[in-house]
Amino acid sequence: MRDGADAPTLCLGLVQAHHLALVWLKRRPNDRRTRRAGRSRAGSRQRGEPPLKPEWEQAVRRGDVECLGRLLTGGADVDARDRYGQTALMIAAQRGESSVVRFLLENGAALDHTAKYGLSAVMLAVIVGHADIVRALVEAGADLNLRGTGAPGFAGKTALELATARGQADMVAVLRGSS
Repeated sequence: MRDGADAPTLCLGLVQAHHLALVWLKRRPNDRRTRRAGRSRAGSRQRGEPPLKPEWEQAVRRGDVECLGRLLTGGADVDARDRYGQTALMIAAQRGESSVVRFLLENGAALDHTAKYGLSAVMLAVIVGHADIVRALVEAGADLNLRGTGAPGFAGKTALELATARGQADMVAVLRGSS
């Protein structure tokens, strides 16, 4: 060991240096590796994108359409993302909040944003088994050709392939009927 440093101290220093390098890389939003043709990095909110305000997210999670209406009238962004890159539509679809999904669709929520693992709202609804929400998103025109990324079980799969793999016949019928 140089300069009298013991192995644990040297290891801690290397871990801290690695952490700082990762933090520095995350703060480079215009880097070619993080820029995609008009799309945000999946899984996190980009600089310049409006954050999902806590009161908006809480109203989505509670299924409080009345509160969402007030917040939207007050200037809330229907497509704001949380720290994981999820929009209100994704959260509502995953939680099974069909009245919130309908409200968001009526108010222009983007159907095809993706977040962690490249999953869209329709894919999240398929994964957790909300057939009524899958139907609403399909009828609204969700892109069924999007493919998941990254995680085993999602990588390269469309909503139809996810439903088929899970044996969800009702959703498979809805997804096939749209093509």
